[in-house]
Amino acid sequence: MRGNFIVVIFLVSYFGLSQDIQIVDSLDRSPIPFATISFGNGLGTFADEEGRFSFSKRKYADIDSLFVSSMGFADKAVKIDSTLLVISLTPAASQLSEIIVSAPKEGKFRSKKQKAETHTDIFACWLPTVESEVAVLFERFEKRVTQISKLYLPINAESQYKSKGKGKFATIFRIQYYENQSGVPGNPIPYENIVFSIDEKQDKVFELDVLSKSLFIPENGIFVSLQVLGYADDNGKLVDSKKYREVKTSRGIQKISTSFRPLLPFVKGLPNESTFVRRIFLNNRKWQVFDRNYNKNSKLVQTGHKNYGMGAEFKVWE
Repeated sequence: MRGNFIVVIFLVSYFGLSQDIQIVDSLDRSPIPFATISFGNGLGTFADEEGRFSFSKRKYADIDSLFVSSMGFADKAVKIDSTLLVISLTPAASQLSEIIVSAPKEGKFRSKKQKAETHTDIFACWLPTVESEVAVLFERFEKRVTQISKLYLPINAESQYKSKGKGKFATIFRIQYYENQSGVPGNPIPYENIVFSIDEKQDKVFELDVLSKSLFIPENGIFVSLQVLGYADDNGKLVDSKKYREVKTSRGIQKISTSFRPLLPFVKGLPNESTFVRRIFLNNRKWQVFDRNYNKNSKLVQTGHKNYGMGAEFKVWE
């Protein structure tokens, strides 16, 4: 009888408590920050800046494997059990190619700006979730060597609703880069990812200084993407917040992705096929142009709000 009681206690502990798992480099055992962890059923999460994340068997009882990825490392699938504390990723062969040019040390340049396009209509905004990534194409200015010095990110912090309980927040985002392959985001470009937070004090356009990152646009252009990682705590660290909510449907309980603030205004009037989106835990992470083929029922598409008007400031060399 006592033995059965101990077994029950063990099972309750295993299925009720979260496992704290860390992702590290297989060579030097250093943590891999903000790695992507897919649960294989359209759900997932991100590691924090120390490469740590929590997994709960109680929340995800049907999950027995995790799929882990991070730029510069080979993807890895691992089985979940109570002994899993560390996941090591093997560095992949360098993806750095000739498309990235070195910064000119001397010479004249001009500063140019591509204005961000935005609005304040909350009903014409993209709702950021942990499963979504939005990418916008930037091309060289007049086909000259062009460096991105600033990014202008349209946001809607819903500041007019602060008095209705939608006040304080801080959300962590990540900027990533992709090759332009015939007008579609292709292979990742291994520029340093930029991780930053936006809070309720910001509104309309968030200005991100990237001059020190030496982001040069390849000859055929570069896709710059924006991806939400989750909410930040008071110290600016990524918290293990609830990323899904459970909804009762005719098909049973469904996990629905939680949306994060601020909202991302989508606009009319920009060239078609300039904004691409993807759900990183579904559809093999395939990029799709944001149009009726992506989701014919989207209110944004139906009203013509099909593009994210990300802007930028450039240094253009003579």
